[in-house]
Amino acid sequence: MRIVALAGGIGGARFLRGLLAAVGPQDEITVIGNTGDDIHLYGLKVCPDLDTVMYTLGGGIHEEQGWGRTDETWSIKAEMKEYGVGPEWFGLGDRDFATHLVRSQMLTAGYSLSQVTEALCVRWKPGVRLLPMSDDRVETHVRITDEQGTRAIHFQEYWVRLHAAVDAEAIIPVGADTAKPAPGVLEAIAAADVILFPPSNPVVSIGTILAVPGIREAVAAAPAPVVGLSPIIGGAPVRGMADKVLAAVGVEATAEAVALNYGATLIDGWLVDTADQDSVAAVEAAGIACRAVPLLMTDVEATAEMARAALALAEQVRK
Repeated sequence: MRIVALAGGIGGARFLRGLLAAVGPQDEITVIGNTGDDIHLYGLKVCPDLDTVMYTLGGGIHEEQGWGRTDETWSIKAEMKEYGVGPEWFGLGDRDFATHLVRSQMLTAGYSLSQVTEALCVRWKPGVRLLPMSDDRVETHVRITDEQGTRAIHFQEYWVRLHAAVDAEAIIPVGADTAKPAPGVLEAIAAADVILFPPSNPVVSIGTILAVPGIREAVAAAPAPVVGLSPIIGGAPVRGMADKVLAAVGVEATAEAVALNYGATLIDGWLVDTADQDSVAAVEAAGIACRAVPLLMTDVEATAEMARAALALAEQVRK
C-alpha cells in the first residue's frame, strides 16, 4: 500500500509514528512536509516541521517538548546572548544547530531543499520518504494589530514569542502563490492508494501545503480516498493554539467546522473524537463519511489505532 500523508510538526510527527506501527514493512509512506514554518536564524535555514518529523521518527526527538533534540545542551545559544545576538525567544540547541549548519551549507552549495532533506534522512532513517512541499521559499506570516499598529510578523514570532496572545487577523503564506511543488510531490499523490491528513494544524500546516499551486488540485483529483483526522476535540485544539488561526480564516474551532472547511471536494472521510459524536451527522450530511473514534495520541499504540481507523475508513469510501 502506498500512503501519502500531509504533515505539520508535532501532531503530524506523532501520528506518523503511530501510522508506521500500524502498517506492514511492505507498505510505503510518503510524507509531504510543511515548510511554511521555515525561518532564517543566525544565517541558517531552519525547517522546524521537517526536522520534527525527522527527529521523531528517527528516535532523536525531545519527547516531553515534542520538538528539538533529546539530551540537548545550549552553549551556543548562551554565547549568542553574550554577544547580544538574538532572537532569544527561539531556542536552537547545540545538537539542533548541527542540522541547520549542514542544511545551510548544502543549500549554499547549490543543492535543493529536497536533496538536502533526503541527505539528512540518511542519518535519521525515519522509515518514510520525507519530501518538503516545495523547494521554493515559502514563509507563513500573520497579520496582527498591537501597540505598534497593524503589521505582519513571521508565524514563528506569533506562535513562539507571542504565544498567539494577540488575535490573528489574517494568515499569509508568503511566496506560496509562486512556489512549485517539490519534485516527487505530485507524482506521489497521483500514485497513492490512500491520502491522509493527520491531526496537524489545518490552517498553517496542512493549509499551507495545500496553498502551493497544484497540490490541492492533485489531492482533489487523486483516485485514492482522502481521509482526515480532527485536530480539534470537544471544541478545543488537542495541542497548541489552532483556534487562533482558525478564527483568522473564519472557521470555528470544532471538529465539524474543520471538516466542512476542507469540504467534500477535497476529503472523502473524516474522523472525530468520541467526544464529538454529535457532529458525525452534520459532517456526513455535507457528503463526507464520518466516524467517531478515540483521537488522543496518549501513546504509540493508541495512535496506531487511530491510523488503523483512518485506513479502515479509507477502504470504506474508496472511489
